[in-house]
Amino acid sequence: MLSRTLRGTIAASALLAALPVAAAYAAPFMIVGDDEKLVWNDQGAAVVKPTGNDNVLIVDLADPENPRIVANLALENSVVGPPVNLAITPDGALGLVADSVTVVQDGSALKQVPTDKLFVIDLKANPPRLAQTVTVGKQPSGLSINAAGDLALVANRASNSVSVLKIAGGKVTELSQTPMDGSVSTVEFTPDGKHALAAMSPANHIALLSVDGDQVVDTKVVFPTYLFPYNVVVTPNGQLALTADNGFGGNADGNADVVSVIDLSANPPRVIDHITVADAPEGLAVSPKGDVAVVASVQGSNLKGKWFYHQNGVITVLKIDGTKVSPIKVIEVGSTPEAVAFTPDGKYLYVGNYLDQGFSILKVDGTDVTDTGKRFKVLGHPASARMG
Repeated sequence: MLSRTLRGTIAASALLAALPVAAAYAAPFMIVGDDEKLVWNDQGAAVVKPTGNDNVLIVDLADPENPRIVANLALENSVVGPPVNLAITPDGALGLVADSVTVVQDGSALKQVPTDKLFVIDLKANPPRLAQTVTVGKQPSGLSINAAGDLALVANRASNSVSVLKIAGGKVTELSQTPMDGSVSTVEFTPDGKHALAAMSPANHIALLSVDGDQVVDTKVVFPTYLFPYNVVVTPNGQLALTADNGFGGNADGNADVVSVIDLSANPPRVIDHITVADAPEGLAVSPKGDVAVVASVQGSNLKGKWFYHQNGVITVLKIDGTKVSPIKVIEVGSTPEAVAFTPDGKYLYVGNYLDQGFSILKVDGTDVTDTGKRFKVLGHPASARMG
């Protein structure tokens, strides 16, 4: 049940088309974060490694079946959190990367601790370069940039807040932090920029934020989901939101998890469906055409030795028809799939397989998604990825 009635409907507008970053690079392009601080051993135990080897890649997708890395920046980022801790502004000028956790020495052991940094990459520079480091809240995780390209929101998971960032003149400035009633893993603008949805994972609901200029307020309207909603996307027409509900505390445990469907056009908006998918869904994306979405499930592929271990993860393809969302296909991908991203024309889908250190390349024809069989190796473990 909603905490209170939201009067009216949430208006929608078309997403801005992606623009080229510079004459030297061809659109579309993808930003990828490689995390070299965390892997898992053959017994399924986490192995923490020293910091200093992460990188952020800018990938040219002019030839979508043969991607090309055009820039490699030594910037820290993390697989801890949903795989949407980075993004590119609609004009292709800037890349934002949230640095969620770092590694410190704790006696004789290494441990991960929250950081509070957001990196700003100048994509117009040739080659792209780090332009700014902005201090935000603790453990900045999933982030979103509005369609106008002048405002960004960052979920501060350990600070129980959302940072509000102004983007102007090639600079990024934190204006304020909106307090939230608990930990928030990611945040997503609606296409019209007037609202945003925040994934309140431990509280098992999505919170609705109101956006008026640069004022962002928690409305206290909530949408109950299944357990641990970790990621959220909104369809291009603003009618629906989908969530990747990760189950019991976000850990792969052999239980089937779900995608919740929120009807934002209803009065009041409400959760209208729960769709069962494979274990531990994290990556989530909707096509720019709005007719198909995909969710990536880790399926225990990082936990060798556990009873629910699978060698590879899967994606579930979801058909969107009005307010009806239906699972139509399951495709095996690589080990520990995290990020999923459609090209701006909706004709290709990239799935980042963390432990395989590369991407599966899939082709999209209407609602039919097929694996091309081609793989794109990167320079480390792809923890996150998004398109420009």
